[in-house]
Amino acid sequence: MVEDRRQIQTAALGSADSDEPLLLPLEAIELDTFRQRYEGDSFWCGLLLGGCGLQLTTKLYTDRVCHFAHFPGPDGHPHVCRRRARGVSSADHLYVKSAAAAWLHHRGEQAVFEFAQFDGVPIGSVVDVQLPHHHLRMHLDQSVPPVWDSESEPVLGLSVPVDRNTLIERWYVHRIRLDSQGTTRHVRIGTEAFARPTEWFDLEDCEITSRGLSTPAVQQITLARSAPPAPKWTPGKKQESAQDTRAQELIRKLLYARRTESISLAESMCGEITGITGVSPRVQEKMDAAVRHGRLWIEKQIANRRQLFADLDQAVAEQRHGRVRRFRNLARAATKDGISESEDHVIAAATDYLAAVAAARIEHLNGLLDGLDELPHFMDADLFLSKVGEVMQTAKQVDTISPQRRSQIEAWRERAGLPAEPGQGLQRGPKAGGGGRHRKVAHRNWVEGNCPRCGVGRGTRCLADTTADEAQGGAHDERTRPIIEERKERQHALRPWRTYEVTCPDCGQGAEARCTTTSGGPHRARVELAKEFTRRREPHPPSGGRR
Repeated sequence: MVEDRRQIQTAALGSADSDEPLLLPLEAIELDTFRQRYEGDSFWCGLLLGGCGLQLTTKLYTDRVCHFAHFPGPDGHPHVCRRRARGVSSADHLYVKSAAAAWLHHRGEQAVFEFAQFDGVPIGSVVDVQLPHHHLRMHLDQSVPPVWDSESEPVLGLSVPVDRNTLIERWYVHRIRLDSQGTTRHVRIGTEAFARPTEWFDLEDCEITSRGLSTPAVQQITLARSAPPAPKWTPGKKQESAQDTRAQELIRKLLYARRTESISLAESMCGEITGITGVSPRVQEKMDAAVRHGRLWIEKQIANRRQLFADLDQAVAEQRHGRVRRFRNLARAATKDGISESEDHVIAAATDYLAAVAAARIEHLNGLLDGLDELPHFMDADLFLSKVGEVMQTAKQVDTISPQRRSQIEAWRERAGLPAEPGQGLQRGPKAGGGGRHRKVAHRNWVEGNCPRCGVGRGTRCLADTTADEAQGGAHDERTRPIIEERKERQHALRPWRTYEVTCPDCGQGAEARCTTTSGGPHRARVELAKEFTRRREPHPPSGGRR
């Protein structure tokens, strides 16, 4: 097999099956900083990158770009990997998943992500994002053609073409691109329309509405396309009849109703279009199609609206605050042109629940602040920091805080020496609290467990100590060390077997003992046995052991 000498620019961090991507700097001066930052971590030819699952190392060059490389095989020869995508963009599907998950989590939403694979299509070409009421399909390359009439809304990569008719019929399409920023890739969403340049936005500027993914450009395009065009007169050409003109105007209004999600307007337009007679055959055909598609759209919107209010009612019953807030906002938008008595009752119940939660949180915050005023002047420093930290965590959950209470919180924060922005880490000095082990473990990994040191629970950052040994980046050393040790055990188990770690089948020489050949090198059977152990991922023996 011919060795693939393309340079590897991306890797998976921590393990072969990790979904945490990493982009290697191209310049030597940047690679030095990169190595210091990820000292103690491991890099892998990740399975989700289409790789072989073996460990990688970094290669520093001053005369060409730096890159990842496989460790040599047991016989010292270069490892042969079948990985197809190796460039800067080869981990874009993992960056898309990470960025979209963080964006949705900030909005109180969750999604299921899948890297759909089709025959002959490499992993990462398509990313499916399944939301409770919508489905997005990200086409990062041209391997899988987009399907416009399916339940999934296509979002196209820069290389995916879209024809003129599709742009005219759909009014706009969304695109996705990723830009390199240091050792990561930044996701941006673009909106492309016919005869308009693509406008790009950060994910934070985008929304998921009942009609799908939306950017600030969508509203402008919708308004521009919804305005009825001025009638054109062509000399020598027979003009349309008054009925034809009226029918065309109603069809445009029906399209506008669908774009603005107005069910009542759409129902009204369908009724008026049906009542028009005396039009030309060509216009009659357009009328029939518009009414048919309009009524199907109305049925779907009514079903979605019914499900939305059922979800809101259930979220209130289950007291799921984030879902109640999100569904209530969607319900208010859905009822902008009319609301039934039962729908009004559901929204009112949701509003009462949110108001009760807000009042309870404010009362709890006020109680904590009043409790701080009653603390003795001389008390345990850890207990003091714990109580101030609880105040700050509670304040992050309160939407509206009075200026007086805000001043109190700021005064206690300064007295405790905590950072100005809540939740941004409790860092005070360099190399404190374990020398930066938190930087070697992703936040989503260590935040899942309790901290043995300060006792905070799942989902909460650690509290800083008053000694020089402080929590760095939000996590104590005791909280991240077990994760790092577990990674090291996995790395040891998955590294390639060395030739002299196995017992030679020919001469019987044990581990670390050289074969009894005239050249002093290993027997071929011993080299092949080490390869076989690597392929089967046999567990490595303890130091000094034999296999």
